[in-house]
Amino acid sequence: MNGLHELPLIIFTVLTQAVVGCWLLFSFILCRDNSEQSRSYLHKVMFIPLALLAMGFIASVMHLGSPLRAFNSLNRVGQSMLSNEIASGAAFFALAALYWLLAMLGKMPRGIAKIWLILTACIGLLFMYMMNNLYHISTVPTWNTVFTSWHFYLTVVIGGSALGYALLKSNPHQEYSLYYCSWIYFIAIFLAAIVVIYQGFNLSQIHSSAMQATALVPDYAIMHTVRLCLLGLAGVLLFKSKNTVFLGLVVIMVLFGEMISRTVFYGLHMTVGIAVSG
Repeated sequence: MNGLHELPLIIFTVLTQAVVGCWLLFSFILCRDNSEQSRSYLHKVMFIPLALLAMGFIASVMHLGSPLRAFNSLNRVGQSMLSNEIASGAAFFALAALYWLLAMLGKMPRGIAKIWLILTACIGLLFMYMMNNLYHISTVPTWNTVFTSWHFYLTVVIGGSALGYALLKSNPHQEYSLYYCSWIYFIAIFLAAIVVIYQGFNLSQIHSSAMQATALVPDYAIMHTVRLCLLGLAGVLLFKSKNTVFLGLVVIMVLFGEMISRTVFYGLHMTVGIAVSG
């Protein structure tokens, strides 16, 4: 599991992607008509994805050689994909946190709230786009493929639908239907399985004179099998349970499964200095 040396980035990417997916689901529900009791509950539990988002950013700072110089990463906004990623992520965090604070204080008008939710969701999607593009590096042939985009965006769907569903389902004043969440979740897992298979074939075609890309992650098949089994089991438990604590444990299982996938991803890092596409 060579990718574990990038544990801070594993935590950062998986948590932020799941939170953006969760925000999209929350925005869809909050933009509809809900009772005051229901909206009050949703605004309270919105603190959980915000806390996970904070944890993700803290983890990303720990990845830096000197966390005190974290703001230097914003020096090249518009020119550097890293700066663009951090700037869009910070904007998403700020807008989401400010929305939550104003909503909790009762200072968020209903009309403005819808616009704010949609705007924040759009910034979140921009954040995901920047994060994805950051890893499409021409000198890293194992990352510079369509599979990177599929893995990242599917984590938004899988992690976001699981986290959002668990929080929305626990609402004692629920007035909305969540039947589509199970369809979204399981379709995403099905697509993830297809991506894993095709990526496995693609890796066999990337090599150097000294190493095959598949040698970087000899446990590729095993790790993804464990991941997909965890996600499948978690899906069955998630959409059958009504216990709040149990739902939380299932979400942790889902996030752990996606972190296994991200560990494989970082383990695949190799540059054209030692590898070329065959």
